[in-house]
Formats: sequence, C-alpha cells, structure tokens
Amino acid sequence: MITTILLSFGALFLAELGDKSQLMALTFALRYRWWVVLSAITVASIAVNLIAVGVGHFLGAALPTGVISLFAAAILIGVGLWTLRETLGGTGEDSETPAAPPKSRSAFFVVLSAFLLAELGDRTMFATMALATDNGWAAVWIGSVAGMVAAGGLAIFIGVTVGKRVPERLIALCSGLLFLYFGAATGLGTVATGLGTPATWTLAALLPACAGIALLALRRRAAATQPEPAASVLQGRAAE
Repeated sequence: MITTILLSFGALFLAELGDKSQLMALTFALRYRWWVVLSAITVASIAVNLIAVGVGHFLGAALPTGVISLFAAAILIGVGLWTLRETLGGTGEDSETPAAPPKSRSAFFVVLSAFLLAELGDRTMFATMALATDNGWAAVWIGSVAGMVAAGGLAIFIGVTVGKRVPERLIALCSGLLFLYFGAATGLGTVATGLGTPATWTLAALLPACAGIALLALRRRAAATQPEPAASVLQGRAAE
C-alpha cells in the first residue's frame, strides 16, 4: 500500500507541474487568500480523485469530458471578466484605493468550482484512473490527492511570494487576463481538438489580448472625462 501511495503521489505531482491546474492555483493565489485557495484545491482534489478511482477501479467507463471542459471554460472566462471589471473601479494606474477583497465563502466556491471542472477529464484524472485499474483504489486515492495538493501548494507559495511585491491593481489585471487565457485554451482544446496543443495555447492568447486592449481604452476614456482637480483650477486662476 505504501508503494502504491508513493507511486500515485509522484505520478500526480509530476503531472501537475506546469499543468494548467497549477497555473490556475498560482493565479488564484494572487487574487484570493492562500488558505482559501488551498482549502478549495484540497476539497476539489478529494472529490475528483475519488471519482477517478471509482471510474477506473469499478466502472472502467469515461465521463462526458467534453461537456465538463466547456463548463470549466465558461467559469474561467466568467471569473476573468469579473476580475477585470473590478479593475475599472479605479481612475488610473496610480490609484491607491484597492478593490475590496471578495468574501472567503464566495472565493472558496469560485476556486472549488473552477478546479473541480478543470480537473474532470484532465490528463491527471486519466492517470489516476489508469493507476486505479491495477492497484488498490484507496492507496491510489490517497497518493493522488496528496500529490495534487502538494503541487497546488507549491504554486500557491509562489503566488503569495510574488503577490507581496506587486501592486494589488496590477495583480487583479494580470489575474483577470490569465483567467481569460485559461478559459479560452480550455474551450479551444475541447471544441477544436485537431489544432494541437501549441496552436491551441497560441490562439487562446487572442481573448486576453483583445480584453486588455478594450480595458486600456476604457481606462483612458475614463481618465479623459475626469473633472480637473480643484487645486489645478485654483493655480490656473492665480496665474491669471
């Protein structure tokens, strides 16, 4: 059993390194409290891997991964648009008024939903299913959950470390664009399966690029329509 746990842990941890799920964990850690993100990842990992070992060990059937992936893409794009909308609350780059942080309960639900749907049908789930067909399901479940949480924890640590050195409004902007990118990549990977991974990830960059251009235009328009500060008006009158 110990051997199976270690095998599952290593397989899942290595599979998660550099995967979209780990990048999502890093992005969420930039936006939400680290313990909320880690808790949501843990719950999602427990549920997803329980489904995976059940399917692999007892049923040997596949889930409707295409529909699930489209739901995941929709959630990620929705979170990205919501995050970018919050960045419009300020009047410019130098605004010192940070956006109000989301409540822990709503943040937990967002992270949990995104990870649950993103992991269903992901390569790591298929790896867990494959391990469960030839090994004890309980050991595979424990090891896979531990490996997935460990990889997510590493990404969260990096996100928290980076977040301490970056302005909050810039974090919100980058997080929103990354969510759009992951959502577009997930959707394209599901709908256009013949594109291949490099082309999918390249084309996915079009959505955050367009969103960034639109956001920049809106912020410039808002800055242009701002009333002139009272101090500047008084200085102008004094000069006359």
